Amino acid sequence: MSPKRLLRVAALCLCFAGAGALAQSTAPAASLIMAPEARPASAPGTPVPDQAAPTAAPAPAATDAPTAAPATPFATVPTPPAAPMTGPVRNVVLVHGAFVDGSSWNGVVAKLQQKGYHVSSVQNPLTSLADDVAATRRVLARQDGPTMLVGHSWGGVVITEAGANAPNVAGLVYVAAIAPDLHESTADLMKRAAPMPAGKGITTDASGFLWLDRAKYRADFAADVPENLTRVLSAAQQPIAAKAFGETVGQVAWKEKPSWYVLTTKDRAVSPDVEKFMAERMGAKVVPIASSHLAPVSHAGAIADVIDRAARELSRQQ
Repeated sequence: MSPKRLLRVAALCLCFAGAGALAQSTAPAASLIMAPEARPASAPGTPVPDQAAPTAAPAPAATDAPTAAPATPFATVPTPPAAPMTGPVRNVVLVHGAFVDGSSWNGVVAKLQQKGYHVSSVQNPLTSLADDVAATRRVLARQDGPTMLVGHSWGGVVITEAGANAPNVAGLVYVAAIAPDLHESTADLMKRAAPMPAGKGITTDASGFLWLDRAKYRADFAADVPENLTRVLSAAQQPIAAKAFGETVGQVAWKEKPSWYVLTTKDRAVSPDVEKFMAERMGAKVVPIASSHLAPVSHAGAIADVIDRAARELSRQQ
C-alpha cells in the first residue's frame, strides 16, 4: 500500500475514535435532560434551569425559619369599652325611627352643636331590633363620657334595649317614641288604641319590609313639615322589616335611667293616648309639643332644648 493511502486510513481511524470518546463523555449530561412530565416540580419562586445544562440538587428548605404573616390591607383597631360616667353630660346619641334615616335629626344636630354638645346620629339598618341595637351600641362605645341617649318613634324601642346596662348612658329622651316594658313589642303597645291614620298608608313588599305611601307621607306622618321637604323625606324613606314591630325587648333601660318624654299632641302615627300611657308608666318627665309625628324635623329647636335641659339637669347631679 502506498504511503498516501496509509495516511488516509490512519486519519479515518482517528475520527471514529474521537467520535466514540465524545459520545461516552456527554452521556451523563444527556441523562439529566428529562422530558417535561418526568422532571420534579420546582418550588414556588425557583427559576426553571436551562434544559441544556446540568443542575445541582436544590438545598433542603430550612424548617425552623419564621414564616411572615400574610399582609392585610387595613389594620384592625379594637373598639374601646364604653367610658365610665363621670363629669358633665356633653355627648348626645340620636336614634331615628322607621321611614326616615339619620338625616331626620339634622336640625336637632345643628342646634345641639351650637350649644357645644358632641352629637352622633346612628344609622339604623331597620332590619331587626337586634341589628339596630348593635348599631346603636357601636356608636355608644365611641363616646368619651356621660351621654344622653335619644330615640324617635321606633328608635324608642332601640334605646330601651341598647341603653340598659350601658355605663355611659346618663339618661334617656323619648320623642313620640315607643317605650316597651320587658318582653313587650311595638305591636303590643299600638293595640292599646284604635288604628292610627298612618297605619292605613303602610304596605308590605315582597321582601317583608314596610313602606309608607308617599302620597300620604305628609298628611299622616309630617303634617307640619314644609311640603318641599316632605317630598325629599318620602323619596329617601327607609323601610323597616315588618317582623321588627313584633320583636320584644329583653332589657329595659328606663327602669334604671332618668327619662324624659316629648309627647306629640297632633300625632297621626302613634296615638297621643298611648304616648301618655308609656310616659307615665316609666315615670318620665313629660314635655308636650303640638307637633306631628316627625317632631325632630318640624320642631328641631324645641327637641334640642328638651335634650339640653335634660343633660344640664343630670350634669348638676354629678
